[in-house]
Amino acid sequence: MLDYAALKAVAAVVETGSFEKAAARLNVTPSAVSQRVKQLEERMGTVLIARGQPCTATEKGEWLCRHMEHVGMLEAELFTHLPALAETGTANEPVTLHIAVNADSLGTWFLGAIAGFARSSNYMLHVAVDDQDHTAEWLRQGRVTAAVTALAKPVQGCKVFPLGALRYHATASPDFVARHFPDGVTVEALARAPVLTFNQKDELQAQWMRHVFGKSPQNPTHWLPSTQAFVDGSLAGMGWGMNPSSLVEEHFKSGRLVELVPGASLDIPLFWQINRLTADRLAGLTREIVTVAKRELVAPTQ
Repeated sequence: MLDYAALKAVAAVVETGSFEKAAARLNVTPSAVSQRVKQLEERMGTVLIARGQPCTATEKGEWLCRHMEHVGMLEAELFTHLPALAETGTANEPVTLHIAVNADSLGTWFLGAIAGFARSSNYMLHVAVDDQDHTAEWLRQGRVTAAVTALAKPVQGCKVFPLGALRYHATASPDFVARHFPDGVTVEALARAPVLTFNQKDELQAQWMRHVFGKSPQNPTHWLPSTQAFVDGSLAGMGWGMNPSSLVEEHFKSGRLVELVPGASLDIPLFWQINRLTADRLAGLTREIVTVAKRELVAPTQ
């Protein structure tokens, strides 16, 4: 028999980040939350919560949190049809859905999709950001119930929906191009020109260079972990970077940004993967995401 009071305590600590905030959410004392979590950890023989600022779930803890997410959806559905079963206050507790997405999708088309879903549902959304080549791992580890990913093959236990491709352009300011590529954009010049990189997982610049030139030299790099900072850094002449079409098209028209190699864009196909256990109940979320993606993304060409 599962101890759902303890499971709720684990989920609340992970969601709020502390035992004190979890206690306030559950209307119990912090010591009661601590005792419930400790007893469950001892019973399972494993640590479920990594104590820190904030507290986070271990891999085993993440699986329990996703279970409680599923239970919350089932309870919400049950209370809708049988409201007399709901304990006082229970039916009003919103279920939080955990989703992973790449930063450029969040900064372009994805927010409009989840906002449409949020307006018509009672779910709360917890959106985590990672590179599109790594969000599938969040699904495998049980850290999220759905993700936007570059992986076309379904993660075990998930349904997959093709979304289209996010189109990128290698962009820089005209002044930057004049300074660093006076004789044209070549592999040798690219090896000397500063590039903008999101983080250590960011391979878009290397992918573009291999796509256009067949090789990707090492570049001096500015690290800018922000989609908008990539555009602003390009405009300011800090370096060249891969920017989504929708964020730079007006700058192309005004001449404030140019493509390093005109017409040499890079399309990154994206897919929506969602846990099969929740897919039917979250059909509205999937519908919003697929609809907006089909409108905002392009058909993959690569």
